[in-house]
Amino acid sequence: MKLAQPFYLQDDVVDIARELLGKVVCTRIDGKLTTARITETEAYAGITDKASHAYGDRRTKRTEPIYGTGGTAYVYLCYGIHHLFNVVTNRAGVPHAILIRAGKPLTGTPKMLDRRNKAGVDRNLLGGPGSFARALGIRTSDSGASLSGKRIWIEDHGGEIADTGIIAGPRVGIGYAEEDAKRPYRFILKSSA
Repeated sequence: MKLAQPFYLQDDVVDIARELLGKVVCTRIDGKLTTARITETEAYAGITDKASHAYGDRRTKRTEPIYGTGGTAYVYLCYGIHHLFNVVTNRAGVPHAILIRAGKPLTGTPKMLDRRNKAGVDRNLLGGPGSFARALGIRTSDSGASLSGKRIWIEDHGGEIADTGIIAGPRVGIGYAEEDAKRPYRFILKSSA
């Protein structure tokens, strides 16, 4: 079942990042369905978070989707090559987002392998945010798209994840964010660590 809009409109981006673990990202691109269980996320808490693209209320053409209504995709290009998929949360005007860092393939694995130019499944197929987005066919052109549409959506397949099944820690690669770099805003399913 697709996640309902109220899920995305919750106020606490850190709680939502934790709750997204185990949910399933689905894409139907060029007629091909691919699905993957989310195993790693990172929360970005908007204008007060030095690691966020919206820190200090910076609004640009690129970051405009992060200011949209929760349940929107925010996809940006990193190092000019990696498309990184984020889930926008909260109400319009509050730039909260969650980076989907890794997952486990469920459906459409041959298409994922093709998109990643891989011969077989290994831990790196969906390991890392650039790999995750590429395998599922998500690109910067999807930024601003609704996550309840027919191209990209997120489903809840049931099953609560206990706190003991989750590793929380600091986010990766954001040393520039000073004290905010140490916040425990990264969540990983222990079973996939």
